[in-house]
Amino acid sequence: MTQAKSLQKKLQKGGLLDVAAVSRDEVVEAVQAMGMTLFDVDCDRARSRSAVLRAIAKAVDFPEFFGGNLDALYDCLCDTVQDQKVGMFLWLHKLHSGDPALVDDAAAIAGVCADAAEFATNNDRAFAFGIEHAGRHPEPEPGIAPTPYSGARSGE
Repeated sequence: MTQAKSLQKKLQKGGLLDVAAVSRDEVVEAVQAMGMTLFDVDCDRARSRSAVLRAIAKAVDFPEFFGGNLDALYDCLCDTVQDQKVGMFLWLHKLHSGDPALVDDAAAIAGVCADAAEFATNNDRAFAFGIEHAGRHPEPEPGIAPTPYSGARSGE
């Protein structure tokens, strides 16, 4: 079995995909070939659960009433996967799961994604997700405030 077919089979099965073992281009190609939708979530600046959830909500374009908690995440992921013809792939890019504030939350978010993948399977859809772990955020430099989540520092 070719690597592309093997990747497609893993995507169809759903659940957590080891993104460290494949390139982003391979995932994008396989997702497109299957007719799935790719949601790329930039978690690089997220330093809390709520910031990660906001990043997911922004990337997936959750409704305005998104509650910003794990139950709401599950509900919105399930609704979104149901809206897709085949399914979806959620790529959590640079999730700083090594940050003390995110260790437990990163695991909880992965658990919610796994539950949503099970829901998708039970409803004839595919939901796979990948978490690109980025360890801890670098320590701030003395005298320089960290870049806020919005990405712009005041005065710039």
